Amino acid sequence: MNQIFYKNTKIAYSDTGKGTAVVLLHGFLENQTMWQDFIPKWSKKNRIITIDLLGHGATDCLGYVHTMEDNADVVHEVLSQLRIRKAILVGHSMGGYVALTFAELYSDSVKGLVLLNSTSRADSDERKKNRDRAIKAVKKDYTTFVRLSIANLFSENNRERLVNEIENVKIQALKTPLQGIVASLEGMKIRKDREVILHFGPYPKMLILGKQDPVLNYNESLEQLENTTVDLVTFPDGHMSAIENREELLPVLAGFFKKI
Repeated sequence: MNQIFYKNTKIAYSDTGKGTAVVLLHGFLENQTMWQDFIPKWSKKNRIITIDLLGHGATDCLGYVHTMEDNADVVHEVLSQLRIRKAILVGHSMGGYVALTFAELYSDSVKGLVLLNSTSRADSDERKKNRDRAIKAVKKDYTTFVRLSIANLFSENNRERLVNEIENVKIQALKTPLQGIVASLEGMKIRKDREVILHFGPYPKMLILGKQDPVLNYNESLEQLENTTVDLVTFPDGHMSAIENREELLPVLAGFFKKI
């Protein structure tokens, strides 16, 4: 695990392998350990960078709101210090929002973009209200909020099958400080709509969705792809394709990296 300092804030990252740089960005309540099973395979042919986003994993909090722009600036700072000019970005859920923001702010640095169980659209009014409810809930009972939040990301038929894996995700999630959780919820709530990037980003793009995703409506997610050249990959399960569909995801992304 390596670290840099950005605005006097410790940022944790890893850097493995050689070749085209690939930046892996975790989701809300996750950290870079979510990628540990993928790094040995992908780093044989690519340089794999994983980063703990603000207030997650071993990265400190930067303030009371962690905007997607703040996180994108962190990613840019890590790449600058590693002297990486262009990279493929893969973002899971909130990590996808960060990847899209990076693509808007630093378009010349993007070689390819993968949204994994994520969306280019801003929060609906209903989802904004849900974020506010979540902030109240986590302040009231941190542990219950975190444990329930994680369980609800998996498709129902996987909650028994993957009981050990889900427990591991919960253990990692419970390392996220309260301030990191609240600051991320506030940041996600105010993020911009970036669907335009799916239409006009001049590099290969892929959207990976779960048919039974309890968080992102599958059919609504498909609407973003109309009149775009974005590759679509659909798995039959929930919001956690990196766990629920790990064996299928490995070659899908390896193929995407190779194509670039």
